[in-house]
Amino acid sequence: MSDTSARPSLWADIANPTRFIALADRLVPWLAALAAMLLAVGLYMSFAAPEDYQQGSTVRIMYIHVPFAWLAMMCYSLMAVSALGTLVWRHPLADVALKSAAPIGAVFTALSLITGSIWGKPMWGTWWVWDARLTSVFVLFLMYLGIIALTRALDDPGRSAWAAAIMTLVGFVNVPIIKFSVEWWNTLHQPASVFRMDGPTIDPSLLRPLMVMAVGFTVLFFALHLIAMRTEIRRRRVAAMRRMAARRAEA
Repeated sequence: MSDTSARPSLWADIANPTRFIALADRLVPWLAALAAMLLAVGLYMSFAAPEDYQQGSTVRIMYIHVPFAWLAMMCYSLMAVSALGTLVWRHPLADVALKSAAPIGAVFTALSLITGSIWGKPMWGTWWVWDARLTSVFVLFLMYLGIIALTRALDDPGRSAWAAAIMTLVGFVNVPIIKFSVEWWNTLHQPASVFRMDGPTIDPSLLRPLMVMAVGFTVLFFALHLIAMRTEIRRRRVAAMRRMAARRAEA
C-alpha cells in the first residue's frame, strides 16, 4: 500500500507559497510557448480570413479587440473569486492572486478601449460615444485603477487585503452590466454573436480565428498572472525580512 500522504496535493501546492513558486516555475515556460504558438497561428488565420461584406478589412481588428474585452471581464471575475477567497475561505494566496491580476486586467481593459475606438471610428464616424457598453467598460477600467491605488496606499497587509477584496466585490456588479448592456439598452454595439443559446451567428470562417486568438490571449494571461503572483510573493518576503531587520535594529 503506497503512502499518498507524503505526496503534496495540488491544493497544497497552490496554498503553500514556496510550492506555488515551484509550480509556477514549471508551468510558465509551457504556457508562454503555447500562447506564442496559438497567437502566431491565430494571427495567420486572421489575415487569411475573408473580409466582412460590410466592414471590409476593418473587421480584422475584431480578432484582438474581442479577446481584450473578454479578458477584461474574465480577469475581474477571477479577482472577485480571489476576493471571496480572502474574505470567506482565508486562502493564503487569494490576496496575492487579486493584487497581481489587477494591473494585467487594467492593461487588457485599456487595450479593449483603444482598439474599440480605432474600430469605431470608421464604423460609427467617431472615436467615442457614451453608450452603455463603452461607459461600463470605462467604469471597469477605473475600478481596476482604484483597486491598484488602494492596495498601494495601505501599508498594513491585512487592511490592504480586506479593503481590496471588498472593493472588488462591490465593483463586480459592473461585469454583468457590461455583458448585458447591449440587450438592456439601445447601444451602438451589436448583440452577442458568439456565446448565444441558439449558437453563434458569426460565420465560421471568421469565428475560427477569433476563437484561436481568444484562447491564445487567455493562455498568455495565465502565464502573465503566474509570473506576477510569483513576483508578488517574493516582494512580500523581502518586505517581511526588511520589517524584521528594522525591529531587530530598534531592539
